[in-house]
Amino acid sequence: MSKFNRMHLIVLDSVGIGAAPDANNFVNAGVPDGASDTLGHISKTVGLNVPNMAKLGLGNIPREQPLKTVPAESNPTGYATKLEEVSLGKDTMTGHWEIMGLNITEPFDTFWNGFPEEILTQIEEFSGRKVIREANKPYSGTAVIDDFGPRQMETGELIIYTSADPVLQIAAHEDIIPVEELYRICEFARSITLERPALLGRIITRPYVGEPGNFTRTSNRRDLAISPFAPTVLDKLNEAGIDTYSVGKISDIFNGEGINHDMGHNKSNNHGVDNLIKAMTSEDFKHGFSFTNLVDFDALYGHRRNPQGYRDCLHEFDERLPEIIAAMKEDDLLMITADHGNDPTYAGTDHTREYIPFLAYSPSFKCSGLIPVGHFADISATIADNFGVEKAMIGESFLDKLV
Repeated sequence: MSKFNRMHLIVLDSVGIGAAPDANNFVNAGVPDGASDTLGHISKTVGLNVPNMAKLGLGNIPREQPLKTVPAESNPTGYATKLEEVSLGKDTMTGHWEIMGLNITEPFDTFWNGFPEEILTQIEEFSGRKVIREANKPYSGTAVIDDFGPRQMETGELIIYTSADPVLQIAAHEDIIPVEELYRICEFARSITLERPALLGRIITRPYVGEPGNFTRTSNRRDLAISPFAPTVLDKLNEAGIDTYSVGKISDIFNGEGINHDMGHNKSNNHGVDNLIKAMTSEDFKHGFSFTNLVDFDALYGHRRNPQGYRDCLHEFDERLPEIIAAMKEDDLLMITADHGNDPTYAGTDHTREYIPFLAYSPSFKCSGLIPVGHFADISATIADNFGVEKAMIGESFLDKLV
């Protein structure tokens, strides 16, 4: 008998809550991550008003300096803590895989100086299209299409670029290279980056539309991941016949492994919340686990170093939180967390090595407060404990503390 009949986990992509103890081992544009603090710096520089998350206990999470505009609650309605990453990475896949119980001891390959000529040549030979060599380096996704989109519209070349993450991204104007053709090219790129010296976490399609000076990336993005190297708690649940719902890019991140109900990609955070609520209110979802990723914080505002937009995106999610709670049943558990940081006030344009917040709420709670600081994988261990399946590689359950 499960303590919670359904568990819902929402990842607010990149919403870190302060530098991790080992943050100085990770860098952004040559600057160590030791002073990064996504939520703290947003709160301090542009203000943050998230009363619904504050009510759950966001402002109660232990920090050296309290969140400036998120007050601690004397009587929160939920449980709160922060979690530390064990794995060697600060990217999306490493964060999500660890949340589901894996320890990534060997980071994926990254290409700070761009991809080797061998990879570019193979993609050219497969696609019959040239690659713009000048774009082949770590680049902002919006800047790269501003800089090379006009040329691509004239020549039909491919824009291939990377970031500090282990990703290869291919951008193309939908009117010049149809989306289905772009997908095929990315599938080939995936096939040649499955082992070292080019073991990449994801190949990402980046279609865009518009005219020079006014390009917009579309929702036809597709992430082609590799499968986790060991069974995750998602796999354990699926093998036990327990429903697992994916909302947003979760299915891509796990390459479909362990997912038996996919609600599809999100066009925006709000669309993702709509899809989550659709799953929660479905008559078919009677027992099991839902896993949602809301990526706009990271993709639209963190990487673009836009603290005002990031703040507004947090406000927008907070305003939807009552709807999510209203869709819960008495014996449901809601968990809100992140997968890494992406401090929009920090150096560079890449992720930051941070603690992640953790909030938990159930209508059945009789108590509330803080739970001990733990690790990302403790979430999966708690899920496994609740549904009576084996945990994955790492993680310690805190299920008994949620009362």
